[in-house]
Amino acid sequence: MGLEDISAKVAAAAEAAGRTAEDVTLIAVSKVQPDARVEAVLEQGHRCFGENRVQEAQGKWPGFRERYEGVDLHLIGPLQSNKARGAMELFDAIHTVDRPKIAATIARLADELGRCPELFIQVNTGEEAQKAGCLPGEVDGFIAECRMLSLPVKGLMCIPPVEEEPSLHFALLAKMAERNGLTGLSMGMSADFERAIALGATHVRVGSAIFGDRVAPQGDA
Repeated sequence: MGLEDISAKVAAAAEAAGRTAEDVTLIAVSKVQPDARVEAVLEQGHRCFGENRVQEAQGKWPGFRERYEGVDLHLIGPLQSNKARGAMELFDAIHTVDRPKIAATIARLADELGRCPELFIQVNTGEEAQKAGCLPGEVDGFIAECRMLSLPVKGLMCIPPVEEEPSLHFALLAKMAERNGLTGLSMGMSADFERAIALGATHVRVGSAIFGDRVAPQGDA
């Protein structure tokens, strides 16, 4: 579809929900996309992007930031403790805080660096064994723990099970956020972001619908 079409759909979904387009941040998921495609979106004026891997982002974004002002970079993939410093230095927001160990590491690094990205707690709303995220029954306690560490928790994030109706998971996430006084809801991707916006999403993560399918580099099997 491209950036213009997706931006229009985000605005329309927000309006239908009694909100404004400014209430929803469109994160263009640029993971594994060729630099030329990313630069094309930057040239259109978009500045908010999402990456899955710290190392990949480190090789891509310092150069783009030298040429384009105002880049807002979000980590939307799993964060390992040994990559936390690099993530803290590069990203403006981290959407995948999901366990006490990583929260403690972020708190320690925030003290050392004198800054901390905005944080979202990832919730495994489907309680899937293979998926990262705090379990729903542990969310309230983990939020309290993060607050005791003075971490800037903005909201919650989820990735619903692919075989289930995502709206059920979006509604569950919104309830958990509301009862904990959190305003950020990172939910909704290319196939379901309009339903997420209807249920209160403040951040939607859209990749293929903006950039197109990933082109495998030459030599890939």
